[in-house]
Amino acid sequence: MTARKKLIGELIAECIAVFIIILFGDSVAAMYTLYDPSPYKTAYWGVCIVWGLGVTIAIYATGAVSGTHANPAVTVALAVYRGFSWAKVAPYCAAQVLGGFLGAVVVYTMFSPVIEHFAISHGLDRIHDGAAAGVFFTHPGEFVTPLHSFVVETILTAMLVFGIFAITYEHNTVAPQANSGALIIGLLVAAIGASAGYLDAWAINPARDFGPRLFCYFAGWGPQALPSPGNYWWVPILGPICGGVIGAGLYRTLIQPFMPRPAVAASSIETSV
Repeated sequence: MTARKKLIGELIAECIAVFIIILFGDSVAAMYTLYDPSPYKTAYWGVCIVWGLGVTIAIYATGAVSGTHANPAVTVALAVYRGFSWAKVAPYCAAQVLGGFLGAVVVYTMFSPVIEHFAISHGLDRIHDGAAAGVFFTHPGEFVTPLHSFVVETILTAMLVFGIFAITYEHNTVAPQANSGALIIGLLVAAIGASAGYLDAWAINPARDFGPRLFCYFAGWGPQALPSPGNYWWVPILGPICGGVIGAGLYRTLIQPFMPRPAVAASSIETSV
């Protein structure tokens, strides 16, 4: 396989990985937001689990091709600390954002009648009120400013990437082995959402937020999507990227140097009689 063909395959895989995550994640967000009574309003953990399972399924589907970064924050952290090619960073990130955009297209196709009913029944519109925008992209929760949300996104993504680096480190014999790592990463995503998701909807992934946000800009939400109230659009991009580098750096500095390495077997010495 040529290097060009390999790269094309990796980009397709990254696009599909984020598409899968958004297809499941934004769909469960629609179920949470648009229905009254919502099946998840008193069972928020279910929302978190669906997002986490979306990540797990994405890894199982595409990991053998691209490694399933599925997140620009992960891609940048891998380039900084694990030798991932910087030449691939921009193409990977673009493919991830495209996957988020396409995932939002499909979710909108499925839920558009319910979105319209939600807006009408609540007296909302997309441009002025951002009706149902939370189905697709994130925003600060109650009492949270954009600047505070930047801190939150940095911390939560640092937790995510710290965990990913720990789970995938080759000498970490306590980490899940073989293909079970995908499930644990999905549970890590779910745990982050369950523990702090109400602060700002836990983007922890620039492609997860910006891809659907870009779709919504063209689908009628306009300034509610970009630049969004309080010019919030940049927070779920820069916060996770900063957090990813910090989390990976903490793992490399505080844990990895003390990880026991397997003993190297001594070379056998052949003797002749």
